[in-house]
Amino acid sequence: MKLIILDRDGVINYGSPQFIKHPNEWKPLPGSLEAIARLVQADYRVVVVTNQSGIGRGLFNMLTLNAIHDKMHKMVVQAAGRIDAIFYCPHAEKVDCACRKPKTGMLEAIATRYNVSLEGVPMVGDALRDLKSAAKMNAQPILVLTGKGTKTQAKGGLPQGTLIYRDLAEVASALI
Repeated sequence: MKLIILDRDGVINYGSPQFIKHPNEWKPLPGSLEAIARLVQADYRVVVVTNQSGIGRGLFNMLTLNAIHDKMHKMVVQAAGRIDAIFYCPHAEKVDCACRKPKTGMLEAIATRYNVSLEGVPMVGDALRDLKSAAKMNAQPILVLTGKGTKTQAKGGLPQGTLIYRDLAEVASALI
């Protein structure tokens, strides 16, 4: 089974310092939906992992998060793609949970659900916490320069072996 793990905000859709708090605020990055479709057509299972501390901060609730993800699913399907699963951490940063990236709880849950090792599995993110989480699980960290990616690259400290691409479309082209 071919698996790819994607962060959401800044990789699939535009991020916001004020959080994506409503489905109307969720807007795909150019080429991201088509990239997911190409990955699916190349037999990849696409899984999303996302920190959603806005829930823990009281900025939005689970119904809203589900509505945002429903919009994302529908738009991906309209582009002939599919997202197999979404794993999210609802906790605020101050909560010491095991799931919030850069910790590995969500990735461990993916490995359990799909009964696979994540060694070498591509994990795409725009923030250092995404890359660190991937590296801890021996997945292949991939930085995209969308979202916070350019700032993340400039700050340095990337895990060894991190691959860097312009955007998700370029990642898809490289993998396929």
